[in-house]
Amino acid sequence: MKQKIIILVSLILLSGYSFSAAAQQQGKTLVVYFSESGNTRNMATIIQELTGADIVEIEMQNPYSDNYSTLLDEAERDLLSNARPPLRTQIDNMDEYSTVLVGYPNWYAILPMPVYTFLESYDFSGKRIIPFCSHGNGMLGETVANICKSCPNANVREALSVTYSGGSSLRNEIQSWLIKHNLLYNN
Repeated sequence: MKQKIIILVSLILLSGYSFSAAAQQQGKTLVVYFSESGNTRNMATIIQELTGADIVEIEMQNPYSDNYSTLLDEAERDLLSNARPPLRTQIDNMDEYSTVLVGYPNWYAILPMPVYTFLESYDFSGKRIIPFCSHGNGMLGETVANICKSCPNANVREALSVTYSGGSSLRNEIQSWLIKHNLLYNN
């Protein structure tokens, strides 16, 4: 009888250890986004609400202009020079995250240069990157390929592409996409 109890306790401890180790391996989820017009910010906020993930905005040390015409000139200048604008955003605990949802607008069919700065500032090896993109009819362009090139050892998953603000179906569209990635938060 004593031997059966010892075996039973050992099995319980071992299975508890396995569950704990699996939970630690899964890690936390982070929503990180770059937004100028607010469309990507709105998507990120909805994603954060539906997942319970941490959320961080990619902010430049010297932000682009609030004037749209000037912003376009600045963004094009950075694109043509392949710039990596310095960021104010610093994530000290990136190793805690196993899944990173990366949001951005599609600019010139590629990622905005500050998003490159962010992606190239951390080691995404073994992490799951799930892109989401707002655009004005350019769809995803080359943005997912850009992420794959910047983070070659990451597991880049199916992206969500939304035109402008997404309209009245945006929340449902995001929810369906999160279900595909098994990220919907259960209260």
